[in-house]
Amino acid sequence: MTTSDQTPTFNMKVVVQETGLKPDTLRAWERRYGKPNPQRTDGGHRLYSQYEIDMLKWLIERQDEGLSISHAVELWEQIKARQEDPFVMHPLPGSEQVPFTTAVTGDSVRQMRATWLSACLEFDEQHAQHIIAEAFAVLPLETVCFEILQKGLHAIGDGWYAGTITVQQEHFTSALAVRHLESLLTATPLPTRDGRILIACPPLEQHTFSPLLLTVLLRRRGWDVVYLGANVPLDQIETAVQAIRPQLIITSAQTLPTAGTTYNMAVHLASRNVPIAFGGGIFNTIPELQKRIPGYYLGQDFTTALNTIEKLMQTTPEPQLIKVVDPKYQTALIQYRENRAVIEAQVQSKIIETLMPLRTIHTVNAEFGNSIIAALTLNDISLLDSGLQWISGLASYQTLPAQTIDLQAYLQVYCDAAQKQLNSHADILLGWLATAVSR
Repeated sequence: MTTSDQTPTFNMKVVVQETGLKPDTLRAWERRYGKPNPQRTDGGHRLYSQYEIDMLKWLIERQDEGLSISHAVELWEQIKARQEDPFVMHPLPGSEQVPFTTAVTGDSVRQMRATWLSACLEFDEQHAQHIIAEAFAVLPLETVCFEILQKGLHAIGDGWYAGTITVQQEHFTSALAVRHLESLLTATPLPTRDGRILIACPPLEQHTFSPLLLTVLLRRRGWDVVYLGANVPLDQIETAVQAIRPQLIITSAQTLPTAGTTYNMAVHLASRNVPIAFGGGIFNTIPELQKRIPGYYLGQDFTTALNTIEKLMQTTPEPQLIKVVDPKYQTALIQYRENRAVIEAQVQSKIIETLMPLRTIHTVNAEFGNSIIAALTLNDISLLDSGLQWISGLASYQTLPAQTIDLQAYLQVYCDAAQKQLNSHADILLGWLATAVSR
């Protein structure tokens, strides 16, 4: 049988471009012969699959051979009635059953990504939108999402971290990419499979592209998916679970602090007896974190994640055990939370004397403080080593050109402030700070 994708994806403009048929002709064929038979969005717009585009090309070829459109449709139906494949009996010229979208080379995709990024960095929304529209016209949906949008955003994130791309450019590009996914989401067909999935980002997590893309891919597979977006508070996620009654909850974390809030979410919802699956960049960067979340790890890529979700939805997953919290971590966490604001204020007053930009102080204090909370929450103070490496790079690049940050000096000031505010209940944190200062 043909390998063409039968998922309704393309609008009428794409079909017109690929077949050469006029919109009036498409509507007339649909009305008279039921070919094609597009699905409709909630707004009434037609959505065609790759299979239907190839079918239209097949009918046009039969017309070119001398058949009327009615006889071409009749021939198609006769072949199908014999349980044979029309594309095998009469292959499209030069296609060998390969959809037109696969003809685009890897170099072309890379060029599209580079051109799209260039337009985004110049805040040229019209050009950026045009590039993606062209990409969807000639590439499979997954290729556009993975190779252009996802990899493009990864490059933007690296540039922001390195200080070569502004936060405004990063926000603009991310907003455009998310807008494309939201458009795809509204065009997905109604669910055809039993079971409901809830996808939500844990507290503090602002990166929504990956969970939103996962939502689109699952919807295209027929699953009923409810997507709640970024930074969902724990009390709101619990309320949502009560109302939605999902069979599976999925969450995503990209940083150490949100790995900590993912743990809190999993523990918070443990009494609901709903399995939790999780993924995200931080679990790939620090693999040992995978074992600290009481849930099911989705893997490093979307293919693995989708297969894991399929298995979880088709079975009854066993509850994941919550590891016993070490009392010394619990007491240290409580005391640090109570004194964090005072510690950071003292650090800020001292660091200003070294002329570090105020925005950098705020960023470093926030990231370092959140990382401390995550390490204590996850019962592993050594996780702060990884968090500190990320903060070191961020601080160096985000500092003004004529200034530099001395991370050891920052740690010394932080350690002094912590020693003034914390006592022996926070020895595990104070010990790590003292060791970090002496390195």
